[in-house]
Amino acid sequence: MVRADSMPGAAPACIHVEVAVGSAPREVRLVRLSLPSGSTVRDALRASGLMAEVAGLTEDALAAGEWSVGVWGRKERPGHMLRERDRVEVVRGLNVDPKEARRVRYRAQGEKLPKGIHRSTKPKEAGPKG
Repeated sequence: MVRADSMPGAAPACIHVEVAVGSAPREVRLVRLSLPSGSTVRDALRASGLMAEVAGLTEDALAAGEWSVGVWGRKERPGHMLRERDRVEVVRGLNVDPKEARRVRYRAQGEKLPKGIHRSTKPKEAGPKG
């Protein structure tokens, strides 16, 4: 007799997934889980326990768009069904538009000079009077 889970093409009894949460700048929490086959993104988030650990991460915050959820970098809904070795990623919303932040940094830096040319801090000397 052949077991159903060992047959090619049969769905495994459980799937292994990772849940990664960007809780703060340059800080990522990662949890590896084994879930029953047919689990969704929502199931993975609940099973990870990260919703209780990360401040502000709630189902209401996800629904309001304060946090985004995706699988392997592609935005997905909480009802998306997971597959073996999927990586669920939860990220905070942006506080500042990246393009605007770049413009502000550029203005604060001042006029850009070509490479190798430096501004002189000495006042220019007057040429010979003739």
